[in-house]
Parts: sequence; structure tokens; C-alpha cells
Amino acid sequence: MQEKSGWAPAHGVQVLDAKQVDGHWIISAHHERSGSCPDCGKPSSCRHGWHERCLQDLPAEGAGVTVKLRMRRWRCRNKACRRRTFVEQFPEIAARLARRTRRVMELIHLFGHGVGGRPSERLLKRIGMPRSDDTILRHLKRRANAERADTSVRVVGVDDWAWRKGHNYGTIVVDLERREVVDVLPDRSTASTSA
Repeated sequence: MQEKSGWAPAHGVQVLDAKQVDGHWIISAHHERSGSCPDCGKPSSCRHGWHERCLQDLPAEGAGVTVKLRMRRWRCRNKACRRRTFVEQFPEIAARLARRTRRVMELIHLFGHGVGGRPSERLLKRIGMPRSDDTILRHLKRRANAERADTSVRVVGVDDWAWRKGHNYGTIVVDLERREVVDVLPDRSTASTSA
């Protein structure tokens, strides 16, 4: 790798080393800037230790790439804050607790949404990003649930039916714009439907 490469995973992150081990690229990077406490928002420059995240990134020429990002763990000096230490998060690189970068997750989503589980598994393996079909489908479901939670329902359809005629009834609530079931209620009372 070139010594003066301009590539970096995010602003403030410096690439230290890149080496190939058994056909897999390992990129070592570190972050030096001070962080702000996620609970109270107070900036801190008091170092507590180090934290390393290993993130899968896009493949390079068919070889897998892992970014080992070494970050500082900071102390929160605010006495009123319940958090004592924290690590600066990089939402532009990867979500909290994620093991893959955002661009890898986007590619997995595009393949899974476009061709489905098993074909995506075969295609991703060919380009150097092996993933099981279960992982791809689980990611699609998780993302669909997150998008569904962010949107509000504007046009609602309500219908009731008999679980057992004359005894038990149920109600279904449907989002008519997206054509999705919002909720299934165990009865047909106005109180539960309005709630």
C-alpha cells in the first residue's frame, strides 16, 4: 500500500498499516481526537485506555478486508453523569456494536433485496464477502422493521372477523398506503381498536 494514501475510514482516523495475511487484508488504523460523553455531552480529554473494533469492509480484488480500528477510551469528568468511561462512536463508519461497515451493510441489503437469500449468498461469496443466506435475510428483516418504526401511519383500514363464529372475534389494522398489516387485535371492541 502507498505510504501517503489519502484513504481513511472517517475524519480523524489515520491508517497506520496494511498487510495481507493468508489472502486477507488487515488494515490497522487509529483515532486520536478527544470525545464527548454520549450521556451528558461533556467533552473529555482524560484518557482511560484503549478499545479496538474489528470491522469487515468491502473486499479488495476478491480478498476480504478487515479494518482494525484502535480508539481511545475516555473518562467522563462530570460528577452528575452516571457513565464513567466511554468510547467515541463513528456512526458514519459503522453502527454501534456492528461488526461490518455501513457500506458493507448497504451492499448486503442491495443484494438481498434484489435477488433473495440463496442467490445473494452465492454472489457475495464470489466477490469476497461470504455471508449465509440466513444472515442476509435477518439483515433485511431488521432493516424493514427499523424503517417501519420510523414512519407513521396516515391511511388506516380496519376490519373484523370471527375466530369462532358467535364466540370470538378479532380485528386487523392495515396501513393502506404501504399495504402492510400494522396490528392484529384479539377482540373487536372500540376501546382496544382506538388504543
